[in-house]
Amino acid sequence: MHRHLSRFPQFVRENSGELLQFIASRHSRMFLSFLLPWLLAGNIQVAAQSRAAAEQKTARYFDSIKTQPLELYAFLRQMPKGGDLHLHLSGSIYAETFIEWAAGAKPALCVNPATFALGSCDDTFRVPAGQALRDGVLYRRMVDAWSMRNAQLAGLSGHDQFFDAFAKFGPAGNDRFGEMVADVAKRAASERVSYLELMLTPDNGKSREAGRKQEWPSDEEINKLPVAELMTFLAKKREELLAGGILQPLSGSQTSVIQETKLTLDQLEARQREALDCADAAKAHPACRLTIRYVFQVARSLPLREAFAQMVGAMEVMKADARVVALNLVQPEDARPAMNNFTSQMRMLDYLAALREYQNNNITLHAGELAPGLVPPEGLRFHIRDSVRLGRAKRIGHGVDIMYEDNPHELLKEMAAKRVLVEVCLTSNDGILGVRGKEHPLPIYLKHGVPVALATDDLGISRSEMTQEYAKAVKEQGIGYVQLKTMARNSLEHAFIGGESYWKDARRFTPTFACRNAVPGSTPDRVSPECQRFLEGNKRARLQWDLETAFARFERQLPAGK
Repeated sequence: MHRHLSRFPQFVRENSGELLQFIASRHSRMFLSFLLPWLLAGNIQVAAQSRAAAEQKTARYFDSIKTQPLELYAFLRQMPKGGDLHLHLSGSIYAETFIEWAAGAKPALCVNPATFALGSCDDTFRVPAGQALRDGVLYRRMVDAWSMRNAQLAGLSGHDQFFDAFAKFGPAGNDRFGEMVADVAKRAASERVSYLELMLTPDNGKSREAGRKQEWPSDEEINKLPVAELMTFLAKKREELLAGGILQPLSGSQTSVIQETKLTLDQLEARQREALDCADAAKAHPACRLTIRYVFQVARSLPLREAFAQMVGAMEVMKADARVVALNLVQPEDARPAMNNFTSQMRMLDYLAALREYQNNNITLHAGELAPGLVPPEGLRFHIRDSVRLGRAKRIGHGVDIMYEDNPHELLKEMAAKRVLVEVCLTSNDGILGVRGKEHPLPIYLKHGVPVALATDDLGISRSEMTQEYAKAVKEQGIGYVQLKTMARNSLEHAFIGGESYWKDARRFTPTFACRNAVPGSTPDRVSPECQRFLEGNKRARLQWDLETAFARFERQLPAGK
């Protein structure tokens, strides 16, 4: 019996015309209820086999070109990539764009000829920014100062060159959030990225302002408080923040954190859509179709009272505005305040995440963006572990120092079990930390079953793009096509987009029951109403379905003869 059933798909293919004629006849009714399930099963199996064969063929072609950099780049640029989950908005703009904006800024901006930093025109900032458009030497020096281009000639470490750049170009981005998002979205869409989570500070400092008005002990005193006493203190301060600045304005003429964030995002998205011509169907840029969400930045180098206020603000904003999907601690992890206050910051997150009001909120954290020599050895021992356990991070960014943590294999096992995704930023890790090749832990995460996804971090400063991150994974880490595809799928499975997953089993990539019989890439009329309803009601599943559809088309369109 089993021998005959195993040949059923072949039987269906070879006799499909006769079977359809029989089904249409009046004699088929008694047999129809038995036959249709087998026909359906046979077609599904055939489709699955076809998709597997296309993937294998694509993987073989990939293996034939992976040592040819130019062929590899062309292949990877066209490959669907899912989401970019870790990128800072201001750091994702190329210096050339910032120079154009600085040249047209009102009031005028000028350049310090010694540091190439921007500022209001005075005796220090005395060269008009617009001069860079006419002076090639000034232009290239500004590009170098505002990015990692030629960083080896800057006389600074990669770490310092990178983080110092933000203050130099910062004024060029004032009031240009919408243009920034449009710029990032255009580049992402051109690389077949379909989802972005952008880090920014959407309340324009309102939560920090509320925190500064509170009375707190010094950071050193807070760091010494017993845990129970700290929790009681934080509860009191949270109530004060909610009453003065987060939910209610500090004064009648101001906006609250909630109001300011909504206003900022409304204006940002209106300007973004205008820049992309989204209202005109004939002119609309493909980036108009990109799904974008925002991550609320918390500055980890701030005094604890201000950082806590930002955390509370972020938590409340996530409840009030679905566009803001997570919070993240930013700024150099090795900075003195970040190192000294790390444990207290994790306990603050632990307190907030445990509150019933915030249990549906998401936390993703920069953790382990460190390397030997950057901090004392003991500074490498606990940041990832505490981010996962105390900070309750569902994802971590970078995770470079994982093997320097205490009991790293135990931690890797825990991260795999909890499905804590690592946002891997290869170009950034190379430029800032000097960690590349065999020194990078990406293969270790993969070996231990920890989910990973590639990300760009600050692609403007790093002079990178998502395609280059994929190429770096291949050339330096030996990643193959199927693993790249898995990373792209991971990016959407672990995105903070909301809604159910398309995958019943995201490790084996088994579709959900509602879409068990649907074939990505099929015409809409061949997708069951049950699956269509499921996809329409779950944004995550829709993005995943679209990614699978894109992969199906990509794998069918290899160069001729391959």
